[in-house]
Amino acid sequence: MVSRVRVWLNRTYAENVFFMDQLRRNPSDRAVEIHATHGDPDSPVLAAADTADLEPEGLSPAAYVEYALDQCMRRGIDVFVPRLHQEAIVEHRTEFEAAGTALLAPSAEAVAVFRDKVTAYQAVQAIGIPVPPWWRVTNEAELAAAVEELEAGGHKACFKPASGAGGVGFRVITRAPFSMVHLSGFPGPYVPLDLVVRAVREAEEPVDWLVMPRLEQPEVSVDCLTGPDHRIRMAVGRTKNGRRRGFTLHEQWLEPARRLAEGFGLLHLSNIQFRMYGDEPVLLDVNTRPAGGLHQLALCGVNAPWAAVQLALGEDPGEVVPPFLGTDYTVVSGPRPLRSVSLPRQRADEPEQAPVAPTVPAGPVEVGAAQALPL
Repeated sequence: MVSRVRVWLNRTYAENVFFMDQLRRNPSDRAVEIHATHGDPDSPVLAAADTADLEPEGLSPAAYVEYALDQCMRRGIDVFVPRLHQEAIVEHRTEFEAAGTALLAPSAEAVAVFRDKVTAYQAVQAIGIPVPPWWRVTNEAELAAAVEELEAGGHKACFKPASGAGGVGFRVITRAPFSMVHLSGFPGPYVPLDLVVRAVREAEEPVDWLVMPRLEQPEVSVDCLTGPDHRIRMAVGRTKNGRRRGFTLHEQWLEPARRLAEGFGLLHLSNIQFRMYGDEPVLLDVNTRPAGGLHQLALCGVNAPWAAVQLALGEDPGEVVPPFLGTDYTVVSGPRPLRSVSLPRQRADEPEQAPVAPTVPAGPVEVGAAQALPL
């Protein structure tokens, strides 16, 4: 009899409820049980899991590794998909393996390279993959000089944190003075240069930004699956052009993604993003984790989360090629249930977790989660 697979996702994105759904609906018909931890008791991933814990706050990276090892041993975790403190965790891969847990995560070297966008761009340029022009700025003078040089070349300047993920902190600089235009409609990414300069000047600590030209669409995110032998098993591009999404297997996107994944040790699941700089595709970002939109590959007949778990368990899925490319689609929000208590009910064979807040009788609560629908 084939045993169940126990998978843990720590403090992950809400969209990974779909990652969890795909693990349970795996084509091998293997029993999968999912453990989830999070700092937010209302995270939908806690409600979607079979067992769940609230994560302790304020742990150092080293202390979090100890917490994670304890979770793996106590919960009998077979595969751990770390997002929070990924860098510290992958440095202790052998300790997790000794505890019987496989890490579904890249090599420590890859995480170190791609945690910082400047280090990443320099490393990528060294192997001949195009990147956009960029300036690292830490103060008002450096910011002004970078913006002036970009604008002199006919570009709109934008900035984002030198380290970070998910587009957090991304802004586009405009010369238009602050006015009612900025207060009409929904908030946008545009910020007047004078306000940015003043904020940098008055900041208590130096900023650490990457300033670069605003790149053009389409944006192509290549989802990659790479084995511990550094050989890629899957590379599929997801295109984004405004609301419209689609898929591509064009080599102008896949070839540089393969070179990055295999050359830098982006083991297991990674996501490599490109945009256009003039007529040339250039690297935008590299995520050393599964993308939030990974589940959208189901529209191409691919269950990438399960193939990744198989690979982590030493069960090589072989080359993962979409049997077809799905139709264009868009992403809309949909409801996911939440529990009326701080943690979801545990499985019948697991001890009940003590709630961190009193149970309040209430009707179901829902939270939005992105779903892909065809156009």
